Amino acid sequence: MNKFTRLIALVAIGLILCSWGQTGHYIISSKSSLSFNLEMEQFQTWASYLAEHASDADKRKDEDPNEAPKHYIDIENYPEFINAGYIPQTLNEAITLHGSYNVYDWGILPYATKATFDSLKSNMARLNWDRAKFFAADLGHYVADGHMPMHITKNYNGQLTGNDGIHSRYESTMVNAREQQLSQYEGAEIHQIDNVTQYILNYLYANYKYVDSVLAADNYATGISSNYSSTAYKNALWEKTGEFTTMLFANASHALAELMYTAWKEAGSPSLTGVDMIGQDAEGYYLYPIRPNPARNEVSISFHLEKPCVANLIVCDGNGKIIATLAQGELGGGNQTITWLTRNQPNGIYLVALRANGRQFSQKLVVNH
Repeated sequence: MNKFTRLIALVAIGLILCSWGQTGHYIISSKSSLSFNLEMEQFQTWASYLAEHASDADKRKDEDPNEAPKHYIDIENYPEFINAGYIPQTLNEAITLHGSYNVYDWGILPYATKATFDSLKSNMARLNWDRAKFFAADLGHYVADGHMPMHITKNYNGQLTGNDGIHSRYESTMVNAREQQLSQYEGAEIHQIDNVTQYILNYLYANYKYVDSVLAADNYATGISSNYSSTAYKNALWEKTGEFTTMLFANASHALAELMYTAWKEAGSPSLTGVDMIGQDAEGYYLYPIRPNPARNEVSISFHLEKPCVANLIVCDGNGKIIATLAQGELGGGNQTITWLTRNQPNGIYLVALRANGRQFSQKLVVNH
């Protein structure tokens, strides 16, 4: 099936290449911030944006004919994968070996993911935070696509094995019914990635092995009930796929956090606000945990200065814009507490930042009325 015939077929069967559907993408992107480490605390203000724009890349397919191939890869079409378990490292290498038409027809998911990572990094380095957020949201989408097994196979809808329609039944019908179970990820430690290209390819190779498991689960569930909308079918499909699907969701959230962290580190660890996250200072300058957090009407922000110094205490919104200056100028040493009224602030994630004596600290604050 050529590229154009395939796209027509996809339209005919609805949301086939919407990866995990809006529900799945929202969960994966929203949970990624739970893995942000102390260095990335400032990016907690991006959490809601990443979730709310997790499906933007899917929406662009209607108007951008170049978008659809970014969401899948028919990995078995690469003879290298069949013979040795790998595909070319770069898009240029793939095109040199197999021709542009074939490569785009087979899908360019890993190469689009790396290109989006590069764009995220370059915009971070230029301090172009609005564009960086845009690419971070797209990165989350492509990472999630790479953790959906049916986006990594030419048998993407079960059309080659008599499982027609499994793509949507698995990624949307079942996922929508199991949203609570798939939202249990609580974060995990992240590290800077040594080789981003190989990292992306590695998770594709690892996730491809679940293609047969999804197809086998569909066969089992169809034996229980041929009514795909029935609770019996959905429960049977979850029975066979729930454990590894939950793992794929968690791994996707973790991978997005790890890729964002790596992009930020490779960009030189720039600050959203001019205030860097370095945590508590051993010499006695630090920001205490903010209480209450989440906040409704007001919060108490306490900090300790080892000695009198010039300091400022600011609050930034989710776009990194300073919306309040709570203290500025010469401040005395010791413990100090400032109350900030939050009752008139919109719900969302904010960043409270302290700069004192050349030292810099920040913490996330959630306002939820």
